[in-house]
Amino acid sequence: MTPEMIQNWSIALIGGVLIGAAAVWLMAAQGRIMGVSGILAGLLPPKPAAGGDRGWRITFALGLIGGPLIVQAVTGAPAIGAPVVSLPLLVVAGLLVGFGTVIGSGCTSGHGVCGLSRLSPRSLVATGTFMATGALTVLVMRHLI
Repeated sequence: MTPEMIQNWSIALIGGVLIGAAAVWLMAAQGRIMGVSGILAGLLPPKPAAGGDRGWRITFALGLIGGPLIVQAVTGAPAIGAPVVSLPLLVVAGLLVGFGTVIGSGCTSGHGVCGLSRLSPRSLVATGTFMATGALTVLVMRHLI
């Protein structure tokens, strides 16, 4: 294993531990599930969260942006690669993901991280659907088109 591979695995491991710890903390401290789509939806109209509920949501959103910036500052390498597809395709993909989180009543973090750890059957189905759809998308976009 090369030093670069070890560094990448280390960053991924640390990130995974931090995500798990944050999910446990949010459930213990706030009684909330750490689902990104639900957290961010609470900041947007038409149903913005109440005054006391907005602070932790804003902090969470800032952490989503700040985390990769911290990784980049520490490692010197971009934490997120440049897009490899066109802007119109990114917009369509973003809209499809947003639509999917609405009809799926949550996102991969809410269902995959928090729901599976609570042994939720609905989250098991949702996460399986996310994974299968992602694999199918990669197959079509990378190998069939």
